Amino acid sequence: MHTDFVAGTDQTLRRNTAALIQSSDECFRAAQAAGLVGISAYPNQGRGVELHSANDAGRNIVDFVRCSYLGLDNHPRIVAGAVEALERYGNLHWSCARTRLNLKIAFDLEDALSKLFDARVIVYSTVLAANMGALPLLASGHLTNREKPIVVFDKLAHATLAFHKATVALETEVLTIAHNDIEALERVCRTGKKVAYVCDGVYSMGGSAPIRKLQDLQSRYGMFLYIDDAHGISIFGDRGEGFARSQVDGPLGDSTIIAASLGKGFGASGGLLMLGTERQEELFRRYAIAHAFSASPNVAALGAAMASVAIHESSELGIRQRRSIRATSFLAIAPMLAPPAADIKNAQMAKQCIQRWLGKIGQVVKWNFWLRAARVP
Repeated sequence: MHTDFVAGTDQTLRRNTAALIQSSDECFRAAQAAGLVGISAYPNQGRGVELHSANDAGRNIVDFVRCSYLGLDNHPRIVAGAVEALERYGNLHWSCARTRLNLKIAFDLEDALSKLFDARVIVYSTVLAANMGALPLLASGHLTNREKPIVVFDKLAHATLAFHKATVALETEVLTIAHNDIEALERVCRTGKKVAYVCDGVYSMGGSAPIRKLQDLQSRYGMFLYIDDAHGISIFGDRGEGFARSQVDGPLGDSTIIAASLGKGFGASGGLLMLGTERQEELFRRYAIAHAFSASPNVAALGAAMASVAIHESSELGIRQRRSIRATSFLAIAPMLAPPAADIKNAQMAKQCIQRWLGKIGQVVKWNFWLRAARVP
């Protein structure tokens, strides 16, 4: 039985793939023709890459695309960890479901991450795979005392979350609220039904979730929290536990699950779930689709992640975190580095000005966006 209309919520379920293609296909064609998408490149030091496309073969540029927020994706220890794991195990991948057979290094990594993040951790090949397995289980009611919850999505929840609305709706009711609309979320909680809220920790382009306010609703109404903190991992917390986990005191308990990335800030490859109870772990290992019918991250990814754990356990993590936070000071001065618009007379001058401006602030621009969006003090 569906909830009566609640102000500030959207009860309409839409699959908009056809409209998406219709509205954007021309733009993608133009971008492809201009060489702006699907770019082939070879990595250089730091954020540098060497282009290897037909029109730009051999040209070196600074990359503003990758989400390696701490610069770990080309860290020598992480690369060495991948190579060492391949040499030790002698293969790349076991093509079998994880309910049958697992590489020992996968269990070793899960144990290490569980200690690092003070949670029950299961690793996946991607965050998409983690979310794909988690959300149907959440909808089933087996994570909420067998009471199927109303699953409320933040409007800006990542595509790897929002994509599953239709699947979740086959099990239970789905609502969508405006970004960070705590008042609308509380109105749903006041219906007296069990509520599960699905959101990002640090959003791609929407700041951050108000974790303390969400915890207040959780304590007052028993709301379940499912938080995808792929962009917050490693850059927040003494152990790099992320934007969301660093604000949860003590164990996660039975009403909070956090998804995160083993790429991005973590610098390796794959995804993970932080769970709070033994029963949750049992359910995910038996019934999550990506665990029951797919394989673990490959050996190279597992070895790289083990090396990243060692970095997270060392003083180097804090050094890199502090360096990234200091870099956010550019947010205040970056506008002063750009010339007045009135001084830009033509397109060629504009291009030269932009090149000089980017040269001054370098990779810091991307740090500014993510870290300030997440309101780093």
